[in-house]
Amino acid sequence: MNAIFYLKLYILTVPVFFLIDMLWLGLIARGFYREKLNAFLSPAVNWSAAIIFYLIFIVGIIFFAVLPGKAKDSLVIAAVYGALFGFFTYTTYDLTNLATLKNWPLSLVVVDILWGMVLCSIVASISFFITKEIS
Repeated sequence: MNAIFYLKLYILTVPVFFLIDMLWLGLIARGFYREKLNAFLSPAVNWSAAIIFYLIFIVGIIFFAVLPGKAKDSLVIAAVYGALFGFFTYTTYDLTNLATLKNWPLSLVVVDILWGMVLCSIVASISFFITKEIS
């Protein structure tokens, strides 16, 4: 694997992540997040910060889940490591907020952590298949 491989993998994984997460945030769970976060939401999304976060976060999914899965030629490893990456990262965010922000909803913590696990597992799995196509 060379730099071109990693660049292709990243470029092809980015839209996968965005499509799945935007479907969740913008359509499926939009009302839930609005209800639970109403007191915390800014009137406008800071898209620069959001995009920078996503671009960095995707590197984490690739590094901690997809590449170990590829190294062992195992979709199960990619999916499980993706779920674990989602668990640890979303748990860090949600429990920090629960610990430091007044009235942070516990139901949001649970749903968001589960979503992080599902999202990262799905993205890692699809990205694992992308590695097969570009190898």
